Amino acid sequence: MARYTGPKSKIARKFGEAIFGDDKAFEKKNYPPGQHGNNRRRGKKSEYAIQLMEKQKAKYTYGILERQFRNLFDRANRSKGVTGEVLLQLCESRLDNVVYRMGIAPSRRAARQLVGHRHITVNGELVNIPSYSLKAGDVVGVREKSKSLQAIGDSLAAHSNVYEWISWNSEKKEGTFVSIPERLQIPENIKEQLIVELYSK
Repeated sequence: MARYTGPKSKIARKFGEAIFGDDKAFEKKNYPPGQHGNNRRRGKKSEYAIQLMEKQKAKYTYGILERQFRNLFDRANRSKGVTGEVLLQLCESRLDNVVYRMGIAPSRRAARQLVGHRHITVNGELVNIPSYSLKAGDVVGVREKSKSLQAIGDSLAAHSNVYEWISWNSEKKEGTFVSIPERLQIPENIKEQLIVELYSK
């Protein structure tokens, strides 16, 4: 199961955004990493560099490595609709992302772990594939044996975000992936058009 396991704050500083959630180290040093810190002269970025940076930001945000991300792009490219928008919708439809959005886990990394460790069900069936693609109407829940896990309880208690495309039943500890989100409903600060331009070269 390939995933990025390196330092998170360094990546957040590289993009100038706390893409992994609240980060005290990033707040202290919100400039790019490097030996000379903030004093280093940084030249103007080329068009390619800007596009590459945007692709890397999307990959790190959703915890997807290059081959999987390329496959998602190819799927988006073949589908009807705006390629960049469909690409983000495919990322948002991943099981690990929806588990995170529902508040079952405090981060996408933690959500991926919960799915991999067989704590999550889809339509009543155990699913342990983080990249599993959900369809509108799918019900995502916490496995009966896992409902008492403190990590899940703490995460749900701290969760306050509400998303229009997800409904949540706190008594049953399950939610419904109501619909595939529109681009305006996706809160991530990603310029998907730059990614499309990069892959289209």
